[in-house]
Amino acid sequence: MKDLFGKALLDYHNGNYTADIVTSTSISDDEILPLPYLFRDFNGMPQLEKKALQITRGKVLDVGCGAGSHSLYLQKKGFVVKAIDISKGAIQVAKQRGVKLVEEKHLLEETELFDTILLLMNGTGIFQEIAQVSQYLSHLRTLLNPKGQILIDSSDIKYMYEDDDGGFWLNTNGGYYGELEYYLSYKGENEQEMKWLFLDFDTLQIACNTVNLNCELVMKGEHFDYLARIQ
Repeated sequence: MKDLFGKALLDYHNGNYTADIVTSTSISDDEILPLPYLFRDFNGMPQLEKKALQITRGKVLDVGCGAGSHSLYLQKKGFVVKAIDISKGAIQVAKQRGVKLVEEKHLLEETELFDTILLLMNGTGIFQEIAQVSQYLSHLRTLLNPKGQILIDSSDIKYMYEDDDGGFWLNTNGGYYGELEYYLSYKGENEQEMKWLFLDFDTLQIACNTVNLNCELVMKGEHFDYLARIQ
């Protein structure tokens, strides 16, 4: 990986903001991801993220912390927060912005125990594909203190397959419709394509049940998105 995401965060943080990130998927065209959005404060966050931060408790793990916006908010509220990301550039930015406990680490390498684990901004994306969901959920379960919680958001993207007549053109012989190829570019340079998973709530709940975790719907968003609590 070229870590173009981290490069973009570093550019913005260091005052070199001249372009935004461009993303697309195997079923969608190019979309702009504005860099200022990745540095938003609490007031600039969507309602699902605000709700997740409001019901956070205890020692916190912020998975895929990016520029550290969620971690910084919780730190200011007095929480002990550990932030992890696989992007070296993101880790540098989070540290420079004041996140105290930051580590470049993959979620499956984490071993500490937490009271709240945050996976926000389509947290199911890091599962990559449906076949790996149980592995990730099982590992997350080992990171929870007694009465700990996982707060995770995602979207049911079935609507993206709807035709003009209200039907859906899902390939019943293919894989799960939320499994996508994800593409990112920055300043004309293309990142290596990644697998990314959007998971509908019912499927997430079933997957949790198979590994003896309880999954409840906390809140629905405005556009087929939702926040779930797993315990």
